[in-house]
Amino acid sequence: MDMIRLIEPGAFELIDTDEPEPPSKGIALVKVLHVGLCGTDIHAFQGNQPFFSYPRILGHELGVEIVALGEDCGDLKLGMRCSVEPYLSHSGDRAFARGKTNCSSSTQCMGVHVDGGMRERILIPADKLHPSNLDTDQLALVETLCIGHHAVERAVLQGDETIAVIGMGPIGLGVSTFANLSGAKVVCIDISQGRLDKAQQLIPGVRTLLLESGKSLDESWSIIDAEAPEVVFDCTGNKGSMEASVELPAFGGRIVFVGIYNGELSFSDPSFHKRELSIISSRNARAWNFKEVIGLMESGEVDVEPWITHRCASREFPGQVNDWLQPNSGLLKGVIEF
Repeated sequence: MDMIRLIEPGAFELIDTDEPEPPSKGIALVKVLHVGLCGTDIHAFQGNQPFFSYPRILGHELGVEIVALGEDCGDLKLGMRCSVEPYLSHSGDRAFARGKTNCSSSTQCMGVHVDGGMRERILIPADKLHPSNLDTDQLALVETLCIGHHAVERAVLQGDETIAVIGMGPIGLGVSTFANLSGAKVVCIDISQGRLDKAQQLIPGVRTLLLESGKSLDESWSIIDAEAPEVVFDCTGNKGSMEASVELPAFGGRIVFVGIYNGELSFSDPSFHKRELSIISSRNARAWNFKEVIGLMESGEVDVEPWITHRCASREFPGQVNDWLQPNSGLLKGVIEF
């Protein structure tokens, strides 16, 4: 069967490998039909992804179909289409016992810490499969949306706040989507007017703010007629942006770091303290986020079809990825078809 492996930064290889073994108890064998290209995959390709080693089979945004089941796989049936919850963990600490399977000491993400789904077939724990009638290219985007859904959950929005979302990649779009559904007044921020235009197209009612060169984040915010945001989501993973975001919230506000920076961050403690700010990290998502997001997609409240800007067959991907990553390519979400 075909498999794509990242052997080192900048180098994918397409190889023919053996089929998986038959599934054991609690395990499903699935046919991978679509894989979403994630920012994590791009960072790994570029050589700057934390918690990563080579070689690695990437792919944790997966739309799959069940082709075989081991014993004790619950209500799953052959032929079901599913999204995959790619976070693997086991009991052993208090976080897991409290249901924080997304961030326990044992949590590993497929395609990052262990091999992922850029291959024709793969064995998956049955409890990590979330069935749906959606097409598998849509199911491949569920995990991206769940990152945003979980981040909004972490912020505990009241629904009447003004919030800022910095970085209008897929994660920022997801955060903006679910914050908007909560009733919050959302301001989308980016250095790209094209991405801001896309945000307004995809999420009716949001406002946008283009960051201008030479102006600080809080100076740029003063241009728009809005109160200081109570919640700031930084989805960039950029050191300068993340440090600047701490200066933006109103008194008593919150900062949610959704993107991750591979290094140290610093900020003014007096400024932080006098406003009694809270800094929250958001990592991965949990099973209930997958169920909620799939429900919103099935009902039509969330439509990700316009998010997919690039597509290719799996055998074409190693030769096309560099073109996708060019600054003028317009990449928002790429999907690979096996």
